[in-house]
Amino acid sequence: MDLSARQRRSLTAICDTFAPGADGVPSASALGVPDAIAEALDLNPRATERKQFGLALAAFDSKPMTAAGGGGWNRFSDLPQDKREAVLRSYADSRLMPKRGLFHGLRRAALIHYYGLPARDGGASPVWGAIDYPGPLGKNPDAPPKALTPAEPQAQMECDVVVVGSGAGGGTVAGVLAAKGLDVIVVEAGGYYDDEDFDGGELDGLRRFYLNGGGMATDDGNIALAAGAVLGGGTVVNYTTSFPTPDYVRKEWATHGVPDFDGQAYETATQAVMERLGVNAEHSAANPKDAILERGMRELGFHVEPIIRNVGPACDQGIDCGRCGFGCRRGAKRSVTKTWLQDAFEAGARILVRTKVDTVIVEAGAARGISCTTADGRSVRINARGVVSAAGALHSPALLKRSGLENRNIGQHLRLHPVTVVQGWFDEEVRPWEGTMQARYSDEHANLDGDGYGVKYESGPLNPSLLLPFLPWQSATQHFEYMAAAKFSAACGIIVRDRGEGEVKVGRDGQPVVREQLAEVDRGHLRTGIEGAARILEAAGAQRIFGSSAKLVEYRPGQSGSLASFMAESDAVGYENGQVALGSFHIMGSARMGGSPVNAACNPDGETWEVRNLWVCDGSSFPTAPGVNPMISIESIAHMNAQKIAARLG
Repeated sequence: MDLSARQRRSLTAICDTFAPGADGVPSASALGVPDAIAEALDLNPRATERKQFGLALAAFDSKPMTAAGGGGWNRFSDLPQDKREAVLRSYADSRLMPKRGLFHGLRRAALIHYYGLPARDGGASPVWGAIDYPGPLGKNPDAPPKALTPAEPQAQMECDVVVVGSGAGGGTVAGVLAAKGLDVIVVEAGGYYDDEDFDGGELDGLRRFYLNGGGMATDDGNIALAAGAVLGGGTVVNYTTSFPTPDYVRKEWATHGVPDFDGQAYETATQAVMERLGVNAEHSAANPKDAILERGMRELGFHVEPIIRNVGPACDQGIDCGRCGFGCRRGAKRSVTKTWLQDAFEAGARILVRTKVDTVIVEAGAARGISCTTADGRSVRINARGVVSAAGALHSPALLKRSGLENRNIGQHLRLHPVTVVQGWFDEEVRPWEGTMQARYSDEHANLDGDGYGVKYESGPLNPSLLLPFLPWQSATQHFEYMAAAKFSAACGIIVRDRGEGEVKVGRDGQPVVREQLAEVDRGHLRTGIEGAARILEAAGAQRIFGSSAKLVEYRPGQSGSLASFMAESDAVGYENGQVALGSFHIMGSARMGGSPVNAACNPDGETWEVRNLWVCDGSSFPTAPGVNPMISIESIAHMNAQKIAARLG
């Protein structure tokens, strides 16, 4: 994105306020952060959002805007550091949700680039050395060559079934259908990356492997959204946590008019998925960050268990494992690229990459194929007897709406499993960016209301890019101090099984727009989770405990403050969007299955109510939130419904 002189001056001042540098550590502008942000903006496909960001930058440095933020009748860029910090804090503390969203968006952009960029010469950043972070690992020289060979898109192509998207749902459907002898084409908007491409670099990984370069958020900017955007989808970059759908969730889903969820068909599908992915508990060693959580949970008498994972013997559960969110360079992660897509490819399926699907072709009430556009602008039409939309819970409803479907449930019933984090500092060195991504969990508060809704506690890595969205920023000095102490930190993640619903709208440009505000019941559960996480960390021996509120809220057990004061201060800040940092790694439910078109976008077989031979097989098909990491549930639904698709078309 080309910035005007005014926009560049504003962005530079903002970035240098968040990260001014000192004592030999460069400032954000000296490291090239403003230029990197301008470049990253081009990864956002929505021209309207890029324009809005530019307008916000231009306005931010105006005298009226500075005055509104308490900086007097001055330009923001002319203020001294302490005054600029005060203006930014006024946005974080605002009662207006859009102002809070602007603060969080600017903070994420500035700091993720500041801690993610290498030095100007491409070498190790001096910022990494200052916080004792090793930076990227480098590529694995022993990585095998890629096992799949994408096909060259042609102007006209023919097949039995075309699958839109190649993640947990699309990859599984393709593998099952190709094994049954159907001619399958898989169409993926992202690129194909494998072991030889992964080096553990965070910023580069976000840009190449995640939707919108890792910069996706709800329309108010307050909930960060993470979704894979490569061949294999989220299974390439997820944390390998492999929970099957809980029985009580299956029973709940069955009451939505899909009896198979509580029957043998779904059980058989889940068993097949678990076996194909090699899910096991033998690679869940408790590294320091997980050992800390387990220690605290056991001290409190909380439920705690190892997390089962879809990895093979090559998983080192050490330094490599901590970078698994940017691809496994050891090839240990059994993603769909390594399993179902490999099966499909060996059975003759064709795979197209860097090809975006524009619409489903509908004739006489039935899906007859898709129209696509390649990365270099060529048009492609794929004629097929059936279409499977597996583009994820953001892009599947957008595709259905672009294709003329009008069912009122398309885009509704969105669930996000909102996540926040409580952190603790320990006397011991934790180095939370190393070791198994997630090895321990607790369901102590998973059933807060007696109906299976509550929170799950999980560990998680604290690579800078994952730590920064949840780390409070009160001043540049405070924030850098906390980053420098990250090697002594452990985090307890709180995952809310949300009862409330958001929605996916479609902009005039055809792109998805996400709207979500936490329901009151979910905010209550979030609060319970924050208190529970603090108790776990205190019981484990944390010397300082702090949450992810917009203001710095913390206490030092036995020294200053208490759990009660911590919760009182957290309550004072609040739990609405932007008052506490929230993210979503699980985006689900926006084209759900059900027994009636009145309350569902798809029928019990996953086929849309309006168009025959058009199925949805991804996380958007969930009737409600599952309360667990969704990969196994997505693949189980896809496997089950693929049998029905094969029966229809075979």
